[in-house]
Amino acid sequence: MGLRSRLGRARDAWSSQLASVRASEVVDERTWQDLGDALLLADVGVATVDELLTVVRQRVGRDGVDDVDGVLGILKAVLVDRLGGVDRSLALGGQPSVWLFVGVNGVGKTTTIGKLGVREAAQGLSVVFAAGDTFRAAAADQLVTWADRAGAPVVRGAEGADPGSVVFDAVEHAASRGADLVLADTAGRVHTKSNLMDELAKVRRVAEKGSGTVTESLLVIDATTGQNGLVQARQFAEVADVTGIVLTKLDGSARGGIVVAVQDDLGIPVKLVGVGEGVDDLVEFDPVDFVEALFAVDVAA
Repeated sequence: MGLRSRLGRARDAWSSQLASVRASEVVDERTWQDLGDALLLADVGVATVDELLTVVRQRVGRDGVDDVDGVLGILKAVLVDRLGGVDRSLALGGQPSVWLFVGVNGVGKTTTIGKLGVREAAQGLSVVFAAGDTFRAAAADQLVTWADRAGAPVVRGAEGADPGSVVFDAVEHAASRGADLVLADTAGRVHTKSNLMDELAKVRRVAEKGSGTVTESLLVIDATTGQNGLVQARQFAEVADVTGIVLTKLDGSARGGIVVAVQDDLGIPVKLVGVGEGVDDLVEFDPVDFVEALFAVDVAA
């Protein structure tokens, strides 16, 4: 099942916002204003909306388009172009490879790690989980539950233990048994924001000191937070050398434009999206599928 059938709320919201645009009999300044408003309400972001509309208007003029369907068709093509042309694969290299997951508490980070671990194990990779969020015992317990499903070991420390040491131990454990991949959780909250960022930078350094190679540093963002998620993303990207974005809860968000905003603002690809609670509801992000889903007004939610 692709994104198209799973983005009910985002599609419904976008379709509602586009209603006045679709109702236009002519393409005039009101049409462009309504289109800009719709993009802003979808959380695409002011600067990106201005750039998108500039490009779309240029193409509309160049191609002699004079109807709303034609304008929306060009917008779809521009969005796909803007989101496309980047590598969304999850990199492996070295043994073990380390994928670090960063993000604030509550965004679905540990669940994302669990789902991905189950998937990678099912595809034949030997996986080790690192319970690096030592400030929340519940996070480690949750990871153990997922690891049981994946048939994989978990390396954890005492509550409040140094997260870097837990990740280091997990990498060495994985190396000693010839495992392919370490999936490392990290804390989403420390006493101050600067402490959190210092801690993450340290975890990243420590993860590469031993036998492993950090091939992905994935920032997990809750899509329902919209532009607030973008503020978080900038802060994390500065310290964690983020290689990709995971957008969770996209199925429950009316702010689907955050996909465009995040990638546009940071130049970091959205690699995975969460569109439900099941293991199979963490899927690779596909720009064409995503844009088609948003503009599909006749698909049941």
